[in-house]
Amino acid sequence: MGDWGRERFDLGKVSTHNCKGEGAPNLPPGVLMRKLIRLLPLMAMALVIGVTGFSIPSQAAQYWDTKKREWVTYTPSRQFTKTPRKYKRKLVRYRTDEKPGTIVVDTKSRYLYHVQEKGKAMRYGIGVGRDGFTWKGVERVTRKAEWPGWTPPPEMRAREAKKGRTLPAYMKGGPNNPLGARALYLGSTIYRIHGTNENWSIGQAVSSGCFRMLNSDVEYLYEKVKVGTKVVIL
Repeated sequence: MGDWGRERFDLGKVSTHNCKGEGAPNLPPGVLMRKLIRLLPLMAMALVIGVTGFSIPSQAAQYWDTKKREWVTYTPSRQFTKTPRKYKRKLVRYRTDEKPGTIVVDTKSRYLYHVQEKGKAMRYGIGVGRDGFTWKGVERVTRKAEWPGWTPPPEMRAREAKKGRTLPAYMKGGPNNPLGARALYLGSTIYRIHGTNENWSIGQAVSSGCFRMLNSDVEYLYEKVKVGTKVVIL
């Protein structure tokens, strides 16, 4: 679940178009060139991070809001934490009795498997529920959402209030939203498989029961999964 916490810089959120090419503006060459020049500092920072993994200062960035049909400027978080290599997306051999297309969440190992043909699966590193918030079961994907809004349940708001943190009744979707770029809703539960703006949490047990993925990973999985997909939580 999208827990309230420190925001982290996620290069996956800096996007000038969506995956399907829908809704992106038809820009004149001159304007497009200025947009690309504006992204050059971010590209340079990405290179520095990839080589060193060091923290970097925040800068203004933009993403295209397909609903508002306009560029939205936001300030990325102040620090980017490099995700361990073992949690990078990877096609692996995977033995299971589940049919291809099924999602299997292995809470203990902190991996999500999207079952493929011929004994393989696409494996993703995930963040899972902290002590007292893990669960097991079988659900179906009942809804999909891009840049989902977040409505913290009353029990979460009350729990965080005791810690001196005030959560909003609702937070609209966007780069600073804890649910990240995409969300897959599980059955009639309050739980989701969703992105995150806290990359440091991948491989950790920090959520309230939801399963976190890197934004780039959840965007990739989102395009491969249909409503009705079986999800097995181990």
